[in-house]
Amino acid sequence: MKEIKPKKPEIDSRRNFLKLSLIAGGATVGGVALGKTLFAGEGGEKVKVMTTDGQVVEVEKDVIHQDEPPFVSDSEVRKGIPNKKFVMVIDLSRCKSARKCQSACQKMHHLEDEGRWLKVKRMQDSDTTAPYWMPQPCFHCDKPPCVKVCPVDATFKREDGIVLIDNERCIGCRFCMAACPYSARSFNWSEPKMPEANMEHHHHSIERMAPRLKGTVEKCDFCPDMVRQGKLPDCVTACPNGVFYYGDVYEDTVTNGDETVRFSELIRDKAGYRYLEDLGAEPSVYYLPPANRLFPFEEYHPEEESEENKG
Repeated sequence: MKEIKPKKPEIDSRRNFLKLSLIAGGATVGGVALGKTLFAGEGGEKVKVMTTDGQVVEVEKDVIHQDEPPFVSDSEVRKGIPNKKFVMVIDLSRCKSARKCQSACQKMHHLEDEGRWLKVKRMQDSDTTAPYWMPQPCFHCDKPPCVKVCPVDATFKREDGIVLIDNERCIGCRFCMAACPYSARSFNWSEPKMPEANMEHHHHSIERMAPRLKGTVEKCDFCPDMVRQGKLPDCVTACPNGVFYYGDVYEDTVTNGDETVRFSELIRDKAGYRYLEDLGAEPSVYYLPPANRLFPFEEYHPEEESEENKG
């Protein structure tokens, strides 16, 4: 499998992998048109970034860095990011249940423990096989049953493959929860706890699912607000073992922040599969089997995690 390796000192951050392709929009072969777009200005500080075909180019730093996500209308949110089809690959051979992905997701979205959008499950296929850990986000299915059953169009699927919930439309009927074959959704039975400082500066956003509302359904959203800024989701960057790869099917490129590979080759060479694919939902999350593991299996002890977080 061919690996495309950027030179780490030349890349500003793990999270900035997607900036180039998202800002460019309509880049042509080899990044020629892209270069014309980004090199319009002169004299600014330059950084090197990698195009989707593996070329390293130099662009002005202030062009690709944004501190705040841009305002996006609800109609744009429902349509999605043009010419993209987002996908995630989870390498089970690398997971040791560190749960840094989970804690990063909780912090990012101000979630309580009982409302986790990303679960890490202990799996064992039979009595005679070894157990393993399986992170489970929302699978952002291409044929999502949750969308079909929503009576108010609160749950919807975008052109870029991401399935979102407009919690201002959600009436709390929970039909979508019953329809989801992966139990990826949770319900706000009580008023969510949101930091006041956070609420003062943010308007309603479907892409951030903020503010969170009592009596509505929530789930993993694939962090589209971060993707618009060219950043990887927090679960990807927080994992110390490179378990999560995130990227674009159309570009055939996924990254875990440290290594960037062709999506098709990764799935082909490591026997990638989709969980419970026979259900027909066609998930956008793929798994690599827990073979040749980096770590021996160890049981998870929540009390140890609690003590660690106190330090």
